[in-house]
Amino acid sequence: MISQLIRHTRLLEIVGDMIKVRAKDVALGDLAMVKNVTGESSLARVVELEGEVVSLQVFTGSKGLSTDAQVRFLGHPQQAIYSEAILGRIFDGAGEPIDGKPTLEFDRHVEVDSPTVNPMKRVVPDKMIETNVPMIDVFNCLVESQKIPIFSVAGEPFNQLLARIGFQADADIVVFGGMGLIYDDYYFFRQAFEDHGVFHRTVMYVNQASDPIVERLAIPDLALAVAERFAVEESKRVLVLLTDMTGYADAMKEIGVSLERIPATRGYMGDLYTQLARRYEKACDFEGAGSVTVLSVTTMPGNDVTHPVPDNTGYITEGQFYLHDGVIDPFGSLSRLKQNVIGKATREDHSQLMNTMIRFYSESQEAEKKKAMAFELSAFDDKLVKFGKLFRERFMKVDVSLPLLEALDTGWATLAECFEAEELLMKQELIEKYFPEKGM
Repeated sequence: MISQLIRHTRLLEIVGDMIKVRAKDVALGDLAMVKNVTGESSLARVVELEGEVVSLQVFTGSKGLSTDAQVRFLGHPQQAIYSEAILGRIFDGAGEPIDGKPTLEFDRHVEVDSPTVNPMKRVVPDKMIETNVPMIDVFNCLVESQKIPIFSVAGEPFNQLLARIGFQADADIVVFGGMGLIYDDYYFFRQAFEDHGVFHRTVMYVNQASDPIVERLAIPDLALAVAERFAVEESKRVLVLLTDMTGYADAMKEIGVSLERIPATRGYMGDLYTQLARRYEKACDFEGAGSVTVLSVTTMPGNDVTHPVPDNTGYITEGQFYLHDGVIDPFGSLSRLKQNVIGKATREDHSQLMNTMIRFYSESQEAEKKKAMAFELSAFDDKLVKFGKLFRERFMKVDVSLPLLEALDTGWATLAECFEAEELLMKQELIEKYFPEKGM
């Protein structure tokens, strides 16, 4: 308690948004209050210790900061407000409300830097989260407690897809974390959650592009900390949405350069994999409680999947949704946990229908190439071309919204429009039960 009252004066160095001061009994990640000679105050976080020299990242930046500023260490790492009152609220990367509503400073606070769950204590995922997005629900199911990214590039509607999943998904609570958002994107997410009636069960943590970069690093930790509490203490099924994790990695790189750390691949720090894994591994189905499911966006600069951020992410997560040209690509997307729910938590025909439709769509791509090169098409090729067109319109577009059972029925109807029953090469009992006499 006494150490929290000690004020350290005379900053040793100011480099960018980083300051250095000499202090004892300080831990990595601890918060400090920096008070300028003008009376203005800002939170800062300890990011490096070198003997008694402590490096801190100032949340509001170091512009106008004097070397005569005072630093008071708070003796604890960053904390998040956790109570029922945070539902329907918006916070910044410092954990402070930014929606103009009453402060929650007297509500319960929890530390954000907790360890991940022991793998031996995790429940094997076997429950599906319906998103009403056919390319996910039918072909690459989102499984409760899964960690999975949306791989995309700048200019694609990945934020629209993420918002759609947020307000359509079968989850008790949605926790949103936005990193480096421009104001239009921030307003879009807020308006989308409000317009679709889920804002009352949503918590938003937002770092805008104009906000301090150190707050960007805190966004995933804040979001995952409260998600974990809702899952463990309230037995809620929580869906965490994060965008964009490449911006998060870039923020780590910028701070690493400020600390003069030796970079690794393409300028990113050598602990990139570890830092990403610490966040993604928070996804968990807790025994006797709720679950945390993590869905993130990872943009690939230059559409390069070998870029360090998507490359490392692919080793951590359980698949990916690949979004390009405005559609979810069925060939680039993968959910490694879908076999845990398809045909078990879903209808009996799910697996056969999924495989048959993907097979025909793959063949339709070959038929369309033959058509483009002016080769003569067979009657079956014409059927394939027709199926490919209907498949893209009814399933692949990101704005298509269908409940799972309706999507399965639509799949059967689409097959019936294009093919005869004997051309499907499926189990006869499934054809007799689900194949309609006519298409849609």
